[in-house]
Amino acid sequence: MAKCLSCGRSSRLISQSLPVCLDCIRARFNQVRPWIEEAHRASRLDFGLPTRVPKAKAGVKCRICGNQCVIPEGEKGFCGLRENRRGRLFHLGGEGDRGVVSWYYDPLPTNCVADWVCPGGSGAGYPRYSYFNGPEYGCENLAVFYEACSFDCLYCQNWHFRGREPLEGTRSAQELAAAVREKTACICYFGGDPTPQLAHALAASRLVLKRRDGRILRICWETNGSMHRGLLEEMAQLSLESGGCIKFDLKAFDEGLNLALCGVSNRQTLKNFRWLADLASERPNPPLLVASTLLVPGYIDREEVSKIAGFIASLNPTIPYSLLAFYPCFLMDDLPRTSRRHAEEALQAAKEAGLERVRIGNIHLLSDEY
Repeated sequence: MAKCLSCGRSSRLISQSLPVCLDCIRARFNQVRPWIEEAHRASRLDFGLPTRVPKAKAGVKCRICGNQCVIPEGEKGFCGLRENRRGRLFHLGGEGDRGVVSWYYDPLPTNCVADWVCPGGSGAGYPRYSYFNGPEYGCENLAVFYEACSFDCLYCQNWHFRGREPLEGTRSAQELAAAVREKTACICYFGGDPTPQLAHALAASRLVLKRRDGRILRICWETNGSMHRGLLEEMAQLSLESGGCIKFDLKAFDEGLNLALCGVSNRQTLKNFRWLADLASERPNPPLLVASTLLVPGYIDREEVSKIAGFIASLNPTIPYSLLAFYPCFLMDDLPRTSRRHAEEALQAAKEAGLERVRIGNIHLLSDEY
């Protein structure tokens, strides 16, 4: 049980790694901001990552994501893959010949955020985009894990990549494209996040689609949505053409809460989601755009889900939305799992906000406590 350093309230729903409560984050953000910044500074020091988004008065600007880093001479950008070398932006990874990446094969249907509406898990879009009028048993997903991120989530489920040096074991886009096998029906880029290495992912995607010779091969993404709009447009066209989907993880709606949990703003994410929602109407089946939110106990409550769902519904109420159960991890390993009550309240809030396609994911992780 931790105590909020602002109001003094103690609760098992306050993490020691972020010792301020949700009410204080919402009502007194400027007051609690120093504690939030210290939490993210501490989360990054051990991994040699910049402790905040660099905004040097004199430096090189990186435009790959919404952080818009301005990197001082000899230092790195927030994701750790860009460096200012003698006044020029140097890519430690993420270009076509140098991806800090690993991959594996997942039998379909798999535990994907979109499995309930995507071709691989549901047969949506059959026969143009799916091999079967139902789950694609016998097929596989090529799961591509990019080892960098533009966010700093204190509850990251895949934080272990942070300890790896960027130039160790990089792989080319050609190597990745060659990993596609006869029974590969889709490729999903995740991480970390694909955002800092989109040039690599886009190059590999173009190669595999050029070689597919008429076969079904979907290009999918799971992302925090913080990339530059131009990169998102390229991603969207590849997914639109191939029958794939783009899964946006909407961490929070309130910018202050996003800063508290993830260390950076969510403005670019919400702008990109709004743009993509318009494009998604061009191919409603299978859905191009899918949203999800992790139900972090004590921080992502019914009110926050209602705001996120209202935002989505204002764009298109048929956009699928998954509410994901939280499992204690990384620096927020002192929080409990999402309770069944919490999940059901969030589900009801999303429906009341106007969304037509909502579900609770990872139900096996739900707790009967709280």
